[in-house]
Amino acid sequence: MYSVPVDNATIFQALALALGLGMLVGMQRERTNNALAGIRTFPLITILGVLSGVAATTFGGWVIGAATLAVVMVVAVSNLTAARSSTPIQPGITSEIAILVMFAVGVLLAMERTAVAVVVGGGVAILLQAKSLLRAFVAKLGDRDVRAIMQFALITLVILPVLPNRTMGPFDVLNPRSVWLMVVLVVGIGLGGYVLYRWLGARTGSVLAGLVGGLVSSTATTVGLSRRAATAPAAASAALLGIMLASVVVYVRILIEMYVAGGPVFPTIAPAIVVLGLSQATIAAIIWWRARGSEVTVPEQENPADLRSALVFGALYAIILVLVAAVREYLGSGALYLVAAVSGATDMDAITLSMSRLAGDGKLDASTAWRTIVVATMANMAFKTGIVFVLGNLRLGRMVTVAYATQVALAIVLLLVMA
Repeated sequence: MYSVPVDNATIFQALALALGLGMLVGMQRERTNNALAGIRTFPLITILGVLSGVAATTFGGWVIGAATLAVVMVVAVSNLTAARSSTPIQPGITSEIAILVMFAVGVLLAMERTAVAVVVGGGVAILLQAKSLLRAFVAKLGDRDVRAIMQFALITLVILPVLPNRTMGPFDVLNPRSVWLMVVLVVGIGLGGYVLYRWLGARTGSVLAGLVGGLVSSTATTVGLSRRAATAPAAASAALLGIMLASVVVYVRILIEMYVAGGPVFPTIAPAIVVLGLSQATIAAIIWWRARGSEVTVPEQENPADLRSALVFGALYAIILVLVAAVREYLGSGALYLVAAVSGATDMDAITLSMSRLAGDGKLDASTAWRTIVVATMANMAFKTGIVFVLGNLRLGRMVTVAYATQVALAIVLLLVMA
């Protein structure tokens, strides 16, 4: 037996939602001139799902199975009739699958799984409407891009589930599944930026260049934009904007990683990063206002889902976890700032995740955690400034120095005044 609504008010609410969701999907199908089902048929199918679910509470779950079989038979007969007619039909089973999904949505509504049903029903409508957009996106993908997506699937769906979910190793801080979950998080953020880069193409505005670059790799973006400024000095302002916006995205990444790894201590460790992120966004906004209209080409981005890179990051994250635990055990918390400075210079993800994770597990004081992350951001800004001076031009180097010096000064104030 299913637990379904028994009062008429709840049943009518489910029927109303079924009508609305069915009409939403049906309207989309009607606009595509689909001969199988349209704006009237889809609501009826979703309502049938609700009625089947309601009936199942009295007669048993076989009612839903019988109704599903009836829907399948009706669709089959409709397709057979269309195939025998003189009017050519478009091959494909999209509408047929959508019919079955919307019938299931109706059943979910009857079972009072309203949130899931609404999300699925709305998602079906959006997915159907996005056909041309999705096809255009796939057309832009090359073998390298598809390989990146498949490697992320390997990292997430194949490797993660088989890893043991228990602590082990030195200082009892290594949990293979937790370590790899952080790898999935970082690679997923990078892959999202990489897909956006492939969708937008190499030539975008300075704003998009910085935002996309920050998602994939802010350091790589700094390197690429510095080189562009060296060959085209007039693009220094646009390059500066891209670098600063990439740094804004870094703070967003840090906050996401803090939330995922830190859990209950996130409200304690996040405020300083929020302040620094808002300050960086303000600086970027001022630079954008002064350099608006300037364009810059997005530097070539590497595949962030490469399995070798994922393994390297996983190893680095695990090493930092053990190193932080060892330094804290033998040298005290004060020595952690040196670890943060060295690690954060080239990679903010590993130090952010390790500190947040240890604080969330109660193995590190929350105040020490956010302070070390702030120190790491200072080291990261210093490292990027050096990159600009080495690879870029003097003008860009001076502008980056002024912008980052403001951030470093604010970070020092936060370290001194925040509890």
